[in-house]
Amino acid sequence: MTGEPVDMARERLRRWRLVLGGDAADGTGSSLSGADAAMDRALAALYGKEETTRGGRDRSAGLGASAPSVARWLGDIRTYFPASVVQVMQRDAIDRLGLATLLMEPEMLEAVEPDIHLVGTLLTLHQAMPETTRETARAVVRTVVQDLEKRLAARTRSTLTGALDRSARVSRPRHHDIDWNRTIAANLKHYLPEHRTVVPERLVGYGRASRSVRKEVVLCVDQSGSMAASVVYASVFGAVLASMRSIATRLVVFDTAVVDLTDQLDDPVDVLFGTRLGGGTDINRALAYCQSRITRPTETVVVLISDLYEGGIREEMLKRVAAMKASGVRFVTLLALSDEGAPAYDREHAAALAALGAPAFACTPDLFPEVMAAAIEKRPLPVPDRG
Repeated sequence: MTGEPVDMARERLRRWRLVLGGDAADGTGSSLSGADAAMDRALAALYGKEETTRGGRDRSAGLGASAPSVARWLGDIRTYFPASVVQVMQRDAIDRLGLATLLMEPEMLEAVEPDIHLVGTLLTLHQAMPETTRETARAVVRTVVQDLEKRLAARTRSTLTGALDRSARVSRPRHHDIDWNRTIAANLKHYLPEHRTVVPERLVGYGRASRSVRKEVVLCVDQSGSMAASVVYASVFGAVLASMRSIATRLVVFDTAVVDLTDQLDDPVDVLFGTRLGGGTDINRALAYCQSRITRPTETVVVLISDLYEGGIREEMLKRVAAMKASGVRFVTLLALSDEGAPAYDREHAAALAALGAPAFACTPDLFPEVMAAAIEKRPLPVPDRG
């Protein structure tokens, strides 16, 4: 007997029927029942055609404009699809069907699957939210932030602690400060076999234990609407850096105005609700503020997180970056801090910054600790291959 087994053929038809949506022209001749039919209704409500078919039947069930019908739909998709698919469908529902305003109702927020894109939407809406919804919104945001902290905090602290220790090593240590393992490794080429010993021409010392601040980090974050995911990640990383005793961390967000959120860094949720996503962009003004707060330029790392669509004075912005670098500041430009792939950005401004020795590149959250470690140690940044 040739051909695929009957069960496999039926499964193939079932899947094509779900993909094609059941119009008369889908060619499957297959019908659905039970859970498959419910899954199909959930898909049709979001992705079905809005126009009627030739026979006058409207394929799209639609979600309507009422919170109860949307809440039921949210419950259905969580029943029939995995969380990763649910998050994609939620984002599509917000974008395609204009459901953002319904997220201002507590019942709706309790039904959604929290993710970083939903957080961005809530931050855009939060100033218009009724008081009854704000606490529910904060709970949704806190769930996402706590998940991100669990994923990112330990590795970030470990990576940066190592970078701080290496940057603090001294070349003329006192006897009790000598790191003998590293000293021996650094002098192996001076091994004398006849004496069976290593001549330590260069001593490597431990960084002296200190409770004092060794480095200062300024996170300067664009809060225009396109940077929503970057704002969320930056708030989490800002809180992690602020928890490290050896790093003095400042978090500044900006659009056409500048807001210093440093005093809220102990709680990234407070930071996020202190932002105002949307509006224009004045990078020059933001950098002017950051520059005015730098007291130890040679021990300072400034991280500008922006797509570089500057609404301020371009030449002044570039002069400010050049001045900071000339004073000893390590300047890092991130076009995005997210997992969303290659961002749209102002290529002319990115090229101008690269010419100043401050290459601009997109950075994933997993790469960010390595970028910061390289900046602290004043070694080349691990710029991703754009090819």
